Amino acid sequence: MDKRILGAGLVLLTTVQVWGYGEAKRKLNDYRAKLITESASELIGQATAPESVDTLWYRQPARNWNEALPIGNGRLGGMVYGGISREWIQLNEDSLWSGAAIDYYKPNGPAVIKQAREMIFAGNYAGAEKLIQSKFLSPRFPSGTHTYQMLGDLELTFQPLEKVKNYRRDLDLDQAVARVQYEVDGVNYLREIFSSPVDEVIVVRISADQPGKVAFDAALQRKFHADIKAVGNDGIVMSGKCQSTVKKTRPSGAEGVQYAAHLKVIPQGGSVKAENGKLKVAGADSALVFITAATDFRGADPLALSRKQLADAAGKKYPDLLKDHVAEHQRLYRRVKLDLGGDDAAQRPTDERLDALEEGGAPDLQLTTLYFNFGRYLMISSSRPGGMATNLQGLWAEGYKPPWNADYHININIQMNYWMTQPCNLAECHEPFFDFIESLVPSGRKTARTLFDCDGFVAGHTSDIWGNAWLFGNNRYGMWVTGPAWCIRQFWEYWLFSGDRTFLEERAYPLMKESCEFFVDFLVEDPKTGKLVSGPTTSPENNFKAPDGAKKACLSMGPAMDQQIIYELFTHTILTSEILNKDEAFRQTLKDLRSRLADPVKVGADGRVLEWQEGLVEVMPDHRHISHLYALHPSWQISPGTTPEWAAAARKTIDHRLASGGAGTGWSRAWTINFFARLLDGDKCAENIQALFVKSTLPNLLDVHPPFQIDGNFGATAGIAEMLLQSHEEANEGTPTIVLLPALPKVWADGSVKGLMARGGFEIELTWKNGALTSASLLSKRGSSCRVRYGEKEITLKTEAGKSYDLPVRKNP
Repeated sequence: MDKRILGAGLVLLTTVQVWGYGEAKRKLNDYRAKLITESASELIGQATAPESVDTLWYRQPARNWNEALPIGNGRLGGMVYGGISREWIQLNEDSLWSGAAIDYYKPNGPAVIKQAREMIFAGNYAGAEKLIQSKFLSPRFPSGTHTYQMLGDLELTFQPLEKVKNYRRDLDLDQAVARVQYEVDGVNYLREIFSSPVDEVIVVRISADQPGKVAFDAALQRKFHADIKAVGNDGIVMSGKCQSTVKKTRPSGAEGVQYAAHLKVIPQGGSVKAENGKLKVAGADSALVFITAATDFRGADPLALSRKQLADAAGKKYPDLLKDHVAEHQRLYRRVKLDLGGDDAAQRPTDERLDALEEGGAPDLQLTTLYFNFGRYLMISSSRPGGMATNLQGLWAEGYKPPWNADYHININIQMNYWMTQPCNLAECHEPFFDFIESLVPSGRKTARTLFDCDGFVAGHTSDIWGNAWLFGNNRYGMWVTGPAWCIRQFWEYWLFSGDRTFLEERAYPLMKESCEFFVDFLVEDPKTGKLVSGPTTSPENNFKAPDGAKKACLSMGPAMDQQIIYELFTHTILTSEILNKDEAFRQTLKDLRSRLADPVKVGADGRVLEWQEGLVEVMPDHRHISHLYALHPSWQISPGTTPEWAAAARKTIDHRLASGGAGTGWSRAWTINFFARLLDGDKCAENIQALFVKSTLPNLLDVHPPFQIDGNFGATAGIAEMLLQSHEEANEGTPTIVLLPALPKVWADGSVKGLMARGGFEIELTWKNGALTSASLLSKRGSSCRVRYGEKEITLKTEAGKSYDLPVRKNP
């Protein structure tokens, strides 16, 4: 364990230093580490494993954030450390952001774009890059100007203990409850912690199995911009304005949301009093600790709202609070169940299982199941209707300047966050993503007109809670405009899974059309080929060796990813226009332009998919972004069944990237799992899942970029689902081909899964033995038609809504 933690810590520190983030975060970690060390107890005995194998568990408290366990209700989150004499629950509220909606454009954007295009077409890549950087892109804000921030800490201080027996902390994924338990001098202590989506409150219950043994101090802490005071003898309120902590910042750094949080303690027996900024509990049999929080981002008075939430929750009995929370969580969580076997491995603590893999141990099948379930747990806990979309760190971010501001990157990260929602039967959790993309439109329209003189809307590679859509930063990541179009594909996906015509007409199509309107104006004819290309633009976030002698360049015309995204956007919009029977003339315009697009997929002389139209050579053959394979995943343009030659080129592309040291980040490894699933290579998927555990997974199973980013968790969860069920082929035409166990690795010899969703509105249940399907059933939710394929066998089904169908399979392999 020490090796894993030390390695993750060194990588995290190095990355933070390189990016200029986190002095406050490092001090915070040092503060906690010091107190943990000072208050450490001798741990004796060996706690047994929890009854449920669907549990992360450990035999020691968390020593840093990378070991703490996440809880969340979609809006209010916490990281539970499980300390014995000192317990921290680091708190987050999903709308706690600094900054504001602002305009941030350089002048003469359209003229600069025209000049840069002419330069690139003439082969002057270096000149175009210098022009765009100096005259077009806005400079990046100082880190932490517009940023997501932690709310603060709930700190619980207990009497120091020298020896503690049978310590265990765990996170029950099925119940969404974290627990800490241990024995001291014959007394068994228990903490239960959860964030309720029903009552909008974090609840901590502290109990002992002997009367009068519960005593502790409780406090709320926040380093910046916080007014903290007692409310009566049993409460504390913390309030303020979320502002940038950067000393030299832009005016908008002084802006941000108003926030408030309430803490209340209700002991059973004993007493509670407020003293020196803390609530002191003594002689109690048990105690309930409540945390509520709110901001004014959604228009409410945060003090009044969090006060009401607190009063409502405190008025309920604990069994009802727990029961209501668990029932609501399980309503979503129990829709899907995966069983790959290997449950005996769950008798070992989670961190020890990761260590065993790092030391070359055999694949841990139950850990794969646990990781898949953890991804679903994280989604349910961080993205619910009415809340904010998951950012780079989901709901959970530490400090006041988290890495990359814990913002919304739309050049793969937020898209990857939500790949899993439809296949994993969590359609409701997709809604905050749709809300976020719609929030980009007002600023995006201004960006399209001001910078490009184009209709429609567009946005740069990253945004924030305020929906700012201007382009900024370095050419290599900042000069990119197809992010919104990529995001809009998920609106089409929602339609394919749900068949919700109202959603398609009122939410999806307006965005599709406005995005298309931008590209109708933005595309330009390549004078050498006569084809339409985008640009100047980057292929995120890679560099190439420029023909004009520049050792490193990144801007070109019509790179593969742009062409693939635009081709797909036009196709989805054309289909939607036909379904809704509207905008025939515009539809024809898109058809005409689509026919003139430069090829979305081109294969080079070496058999690989070209990343750039000109066949340029990449500077970093191990680059984490594999942008030119967008057509393979998440799109449908490359598939072994429909485009076998392109699929072979895609395979060669991936193999070359991995052989060069690629997939070095957690999210890149997750994308690679999805690539191999689409190429129907289950053994390669399993190999990369193993690599993900060994190289990119923290002790608490969170993904490490480094540092922590949640996209790898969500992306790998999507990849595991993709290994078991695919339905993207022919889905656009209305009759999807559902492929059962398309990428089943040999190591997953026996197993079962139920509840995964296929396009067309089908819920699937499968079992297999010795690598062969033994039973399969399909529940039709919409009454659609489909084709079902397993191996070489394919059948066509015409279904009725609400009916289940048992599919013919070979028995007793």
